[in-house]
Amino acid sequence: MKTISTAKSHGGIQGVYAHHSTACACEMTFAVFLPPRSGAKPLPVLWYLSGLTCTHQNVMDKGEYRRLAAELGMIIVCPDTSPRGQTVPDEPDNWQFGCGAGFYLDATQAPFSANYRMYTYLTEELPALIASEFPVDMDRQGIFGHSMGGHGALTLALKNAGRFRSCSAFAPIVHPSTAHWSTDAFTKYLGEDQAAWRIYDAVSLIEDGKRFPEFLVDQGSADSFLDNGLQPWLLETACKDAGIPLTLNMREGYDHSYHFISTFMDDHLNWHAQRLAV
Repeated sequence: MKTISTAKSHGGIQGVYAHHSTACACEMTFAVFLPPRSGAKPLPVLWYLSGLTCTHQNVMDKGEYRRLAAELGMIIVCPDTSPRGQTVPDEPDNWQFGCGAGFYLDATQAPFSANYRMYTYLTEELPALIASEFPVDMDRQGIFGHSMGGHGALTLALKNAGRFRSCSAFAPIVHPSTAHWSTDAFTKYLGEDQAAWRIYDAVSLIEDGKRFPEFLVDQGSADSFLDNGLQPWLLETACKDAGIPLTLNMREGYDHSYHFISTFMDDHLNWHAQRLAV
């Protein structure tokens, strides 16, 4: 691991780091906010997954999480959204696929299967690195995200319910198998057989028997992607049928941007803090 930058913020340290990823076969960059800490007690960790076109930088610059994370004593880890580099296959003119659009899955189709292995990266490789380099309590992990990252948070939580104590999302893609901006990516990453898509689809995972204790979702009513891309009512139905408690807050007049996310960031941090026993 190498340090790209560090800066003091709210008594803690916001760092940006890079390392060579075996899972993604390229250099990966991630951010970690380490709050002020007294003593040797390890701290809970909250993972934030960003959306389409984003990197670790977007939430760092616009998410407004550091003040409260410092007060609560929570480490915030912000991975990148996909592999990157000259050797990584990409479609530069397609913002819904390739670099910036990894969808937090393990691709099975060539040539993307060599690098687009974000699920393995986030469930195995990066957690091992974080555990070795930072004072984290890996028994107290939560996960949240925005849009494509909300999709990632929901699916990672459902598939790893014993690892995460809490999960929330801002405007998540809840059913990517039917969303207009993810079906093309799923076809290219996973192939034509839609049965293979179900393990990376929150609604399908719930329908297929996966469970999580509860979810928190915030969704803006003025989000231009609401009807064709996000469809939170599908998650609401799936959770109701499965008996999974879901708090779905429809936020009147809010859009898909970080103006929306930053407005309700404190609500999500406090919600996770309660469940991580901060």
